[in-house]
Amino acid sequence: MNCKFLLSIIITVGVTSSMCAQANILNARTPQEVGVKTEAQLALDNDEPLEYGYVDDRDILFSKMTWEKVVLDERVNFPLYFPVDTNNIGKERRSLYHTLIKAVKNGTIKNVYNDEYFNVKRTMKEIKDITTKVDTLDIGYDQLNADGYVDPEYITTTNIEAFHISAYLIKGLWYFDKRHGELKYRILGIAPAAPDVNFLDSEDESLKTPNALFWVFYPEAREILHEAKAFNNKNSAMPISFDHLLNSRRFNAYMYKEENVYGDREVKEYVADNALMQLLESDRIKEKIRNFEQDMWSY
Repeated sequence: MNCKFLLSIIITVGVTSSMCAQANILNARTPQEVGVKTEAQLALDNDEPLEYGYVDDRDILFSKMTWEKVVLDERVNFPLYFPVDTNNIGKERRSLYHTLIKAVKNGTIKNVYNDEYFNVKRTMKEIKDITTKVDTLDIGYDQLNADGYVDPEYITTTNIEAFHISAYLIKGLWYFDKRHGELKYRILGIAPAAPDVNFLDSEDESLKTPNALFWVFYPEAREILHEAKAFNNKNSAMPISFDHLLNSRRFNAYMYKEENVYGDREVKEYVADNALMQLLESDRIKEKIRNFEQDMWSY
């Protein structure tokens, strides 16, 4: 009986791994067939994001809302950043920003917001304005003054691309589930952060401070993030979905804000001009949340 159970597990893992890898790559006769699943694969394809369990409000003994910044310069966060150049890479590999902005533009993610409280929605025109800059060269202005029109070759368009994204802002809730007796975490929102598109080429670094382009309510984007895969450096046959990567907290971040009586002020507002002390304050907030779970137990 144990042998049969073990064999069933091995077969299930084998089928799952083959479906997670790039589909049909070993059986394709033309490049166009790579990534196209067979009828048998489609029939067995029930790949969906892991459903969140229902949590009753009465089961939440303790909760704390936090905001974290995921800096993409750190090596552990590279799967969220790369690839930034999509010209020489397969269409199945895209960065997290490409995944989000594509879903926003084609309407798969229907709602994007101006702030982390999800009060004001951004329109498509606003998204275009904050991610695109259209400028005219000096020779174009000369032509406009002389002839009254500008040739398209004298008009430049700059878009915010994946390599401009320097960080992600994540809003989440830490809560103690008394039914299971453990501290848990749930992501509520995510936002790509980049400098103002009008100052991308500026030499003044003070003008290139990254700000949130838009906020996405995370549960609404889970399907999209589950379909998109991040690169697995240890085994390319088993890519990791962005949803799995984020929910399992396979990234490094520091807390820049927690909900508080002072209108949810940020750490930098009360620990000013001292990066080291701001990081220490972030660690203090983490320890405060983590210690609550430890204090619930007595030995």
